[in-house]
Amino acid sequence: MKITKYVYWGSTGLMCLVFTFSAVMYFSNFEWAAGYFERLGYPTWLVYPSATAKVLGVLAVLTNRSYMLKEWAYAGFFFDALLAFSSHTIVGDGEGGIALVALLAVIVSRYTQFRLQGSS
Repeated sequence: MKITKYVYWGSTGLMCLVFTFSAVMYFSNFEWAAGYFERLGYPTWLVYPSATAKVLGVLAVLTNRSYMLKEWAYAGFFFDALLAFSSHTIVGDGEGGIALVALLAVIVSRYTQFRLQGSS
C-alpha cells in the first residue's frame, strides 16, 4: 500500500497544482481568461465563479474535512477537465493537453484514494 500512497499524493498534488494555477490565472488575468472562454464558446461571466469553485475544491480535497464535499470536488474537477479537454478538441486549438493531464490526475487521485480507504 506504500506505493498507492505515493501515487495518491503525486496525482493529488498534480491535480491541485493544475487547478490552483488555473484559478490564480483566472483571478489575476481576467482578460486572458475571458478570451479563452469566448474562444471556447463559454460566457465570460463564468470566469470568476469557476476560479472560486476551483479554489474551494482544492481546499475540500486537501483538508479532507467532509467526505461529501471532497466527493463533490472530485466530481467538479472531473467535469471541468473533461469539458475543457472536449472544448479544446472541438475548437481544434491544440491546447487540450493540460486538460487531459488534469483529467488523468483527477481519475488517478480519486481511484487511489478509494483504494487507500478500502485498505484501512
